[in-house]
This record gives sequence, C-alpha cells and structure tokens, in this order.
Amino acid sequence: MNVCIRVDSSEQIGTGHVFRCLTLAKQLCEQGSHVTFAQRIQNGDMLSFLRKQQYEVIELTDVQDWDEEKDANHFLQQIDKDFDWVIVDHYQLSHAWETKVRNGLQARIAVIDDLANRKHDCELLLDQNYFRHYERRYMKLVPDHCKLFLGPAYLLLRDEFKSAKHSSFDEKRILVFFGGSDPTNETEKVLLALEQSEVEGWEVDVVVGTANPNRDKIQREADRLGYHYHCQIDYLADLMSRATFSFGAGGVTMWERCYVGLPSYVTIVAENQRQSTMDADAFGAVKLIGWHDDVGVEEYVHVLREAFNHEEGLKDIRQKGWDLLKSSRESDIHPVVLEMLKWKSNERC
Repeated sequence: MNVCIRVDSSEQIGTGHVFRCLTLAKQLCEQGSHVTFAQRIQNGDMLSFLRKQQYEVIELTDVQDWDEEKDANHFLQQIDKDFDWVIVDHYQLSHAWETKVRNGLQARIAVIDDLANRKHDCELLLDQNYFRHYERRYMKLVPDHCKLFLGPAYLLLRDEFKSAKHSSFDEKRILVFFGGSDPTNETEKVLLALEQSEVEGWEVDVVVGTANPNRDKIQREADRLGYHYHCQIDYLADLMSRATFSFGAGGVTMWERCYVGLPSYVTIVAENQRQSTMDADAFGAVKLIGWHDDVGVEEYVHVLREAFNHEEGLKDIRQKGWDLLKSSRESDIHPVVLEMLKWKSNERC
C-alpha cells in the first residue's frame, strides 16, 4: 500500500504535526506500506530529518501568496506514482484541497485535525485531543461515510512512551520543553525564573528542537546555570518519567506528559492549543498558567514556588492526567492504521 503524508513544519508551525504523523508512518511501514512525506520548504522544516529516517520526501516550494488550491495543484504536479491513501495533517487545508487531490489521484483521504473549524472530504478523521463534548465536534463537518476516531483513546503514542516508566517523585528534577520550535521563546523565560528561584538540589533538563531559532543561546544559558541541555532527542519519555514536574506548551506533548503521569504547568503558545488546554485544566490534568503574552518571568517564579511547596497538588495533577488517558489504547497497531489496511484489503476483494 502506498501512502503519502501531507504535513508541514517550520519555526512558526512547530514540529508536533510531523512527529505525530511519524507515529502512523512507522506503523504503516511495519505493516508493509511505503510512506512518502510531502512538505513545504521553510525555515525550520524537517525535510533533512525525514530523509535521515529513510522516508521518501516530496519537496513543495513555499510561495508568498500560498493558498490551498495552489498547494493542491503544486502537490499533484510533483506526484509521479499512485497512492492508495493521502494523510493530511494541516490546519490550512480543508475539503477543497482534499476533493481536488482525491479526484487527481483516485486516492482515499485520512485527516488528522484538532480544530473542528472547517469541512473535510475524507474517509477517516482522527482527533486525539480531549475536549468537553468531543464526540459532537465534527457533526456536519465530514461526510456521512467518514469514520471518526475521537478523543484520548486514540492517542498517537510514540514507541518510547509505550515502554516508559510512570513519573514519580523519587528525584528532584524539573523538565522544560515547549515543543520543537518554541515560537514564543518560553524556554528563556523559564530559565530566567529558575535563576531567580531557589532551585539548589534540583536537576533541570532543558529540551529544544532543531527548529528552535534560539537553541544556541538557550544552550549557553543552560550550560552557565549547570542544567542539562538536550536537542532533538529520542528519549523524551525517559526524561518525562524521571521528572517531578514540568513546564511546557499544549499540544501533543501535553498528552504525553499526562500519559506518563508527569504534572505539568502549561502555557498556551498557539491559538489552536487554547480550548484543549483549558479543558484539560478544567479536568485537573494540567495546571494552566495562561496565554503566552500574559505570562512573564514573574509568573513562572510564582509557579515554581507553588510547585516546591505543594507536593500534594502535583500528585493530584498526576492522578487526573492518568484518569484522563486511562482509555488510551496500548495495542501495537493504531486503530487508524488498521482501518486503512482494512479498506485496502476490502478493495482487493
């Protein structure tokens, strides 16, 4: 089965979309499929990273007057093979792009979304996020025949997390990670807050991605303060399982922190994270600090004092995170992959 994944990453977009698609890509390859990624050339893209992972890559030219119709036309022009499925993980693409590509390739469409703010033309749709009333979010946004995979039960969990230990309070350790690009540079704010706070006796892990434009400066600051600096790693689950609490953004890694039971203080760094983070906070699975423009060094200092002095509060957050994701499936093959394989098998019949 040939599968193409249309996804972008950049300093502004971040890398979370690519990493969750990689989870599906790996499982599809393990089931005998060939996976190709199609991505625009941008600052902070992951084209080189994907090639190092041995994936075929289609480079799409980035243009100033980009829109989804032009993207669909350019995408179809670059295709030189047949695809059975096209997976789309992109907030700027909707039913118009999907219908054009479906007709151009005679392929089925699978969508990964978080927003539920536009119509889709697809056979499958995955939204792994927790929202209040998430079961009803895509009513009238997808065709009647579309199969929906909604909620934390369908978390795209990387292999490293499936075998990770649960977080505990055995070590005095703080994890700082605001995603692969950290577009609002929250990491430096937290480093300043840590410097102003009493953190003697605590180990600090600072994680960045190669898409972070401030990574060199962050490394220098982390080294000066005696913290552990990590860039573009494949052992994040291990760091999460060793940490007492963490600072981070919403999005994919927020659910990963919940999965391993790591209490986290969350800053919303993008609009698409707002509602899910607020709902997770209302559930008690994370502690929301606020919107990034409203969060400065003083707010992080306050949060540090709270964390140091209220261990029971951290334990409550950990338990709620576990409760929220207790239905997450731990099967070796994600249900979306199984469904895609089933469609292909039925086609042969």
